[in-house]
Amino acid sequence: MIIDSLSNIEFYKSINRDIYEGLVFIKNASPDIELGSYPLTETAKALVMEYETKPENDFGYEAHKHVIDVQYCIKGTELIPWSNLKRLKAYTEYSEEKDVTFYEKKEEQGRVIIGNDIFAVFYPEDAHAPVYANGEPGYIKKIVIKVSV
Repeated sequence: MIIDSLSNIEFYKSINRDIYEGLVFIKNASPDIELGSYPLTETAKALVMEYETKPENDFGYEAHKHVIDVQYCIKGTELIPWSNLKRLKAYTEYSEEKDVTFYEKKEEQGRVIIGNDIFAVFYPEDAHAPVYANGEPGYIKKIVIKVSV
């Protein structure tokens, strides 16, 4: 897992082209960007979504086998607890169609607040629990870069 500032984008240019292109997309996106999917490279796309955060989510953790998630709130902030998969027990079978498995709620190993220049990168072993409010529940607009692995 990576937690970093958008001001460090140039560092990722030599690390991973798809993550770099995703961060450039995030940095250049207007808060008024339309919801939907935006192709970035042959192996990366941006998903723009919006929703209300909650005191806690009702599904626990999620993890993906075939994508890296780069997550950033372009409007508002979101608290995301995370934990290594080895600590968690799945309560759903892996969905190949949606590339997701859901895991039980358990005390997190850490948490990150995304938005206000801070993004997070979740690798396949990093289960994450989105939708949590950073303080009071509220509306967020979020960009998730999906990088195929």
